[in-house]
Amino acid sequence: MSIYEEIEIEDMDYDPVDYMYTYPCPCGDKFRIPLEELWDGEDIAKCPSCTLRILVIYDEEDLPELPPEEDEDEEKQQENAEEENATGLESKINALAVK
Repeated sequence: MSIYEEIEIEDMDYDPVDYMYTYPCPCGDKFRIPLEELWDGEDIAKCPSCTLRILVIYDEEDLPELPPEEDEDEEKQQENAEEENATGLESKINALAVK
């Protein structure tokens, strides 16, 4: 695999919404590498429009934090809903016990 260029991550653009680093490609498109791939140790950004690739030079400790995984968010929401239901049920039981 040939590398077109070595680029410092500080020279790349970061999109915090898409968690994506990009860098202009000579073909007119952009090299892309997701934050998750960088955290996984990948260091090759590819251009989706041509065959060029760049080597991204970075230190893992300088990367932004990964977003929470959707499965974890769903599990937390499920747990919160179950806790709210349990609390509501306890209130109803207590109200009936008082009568």
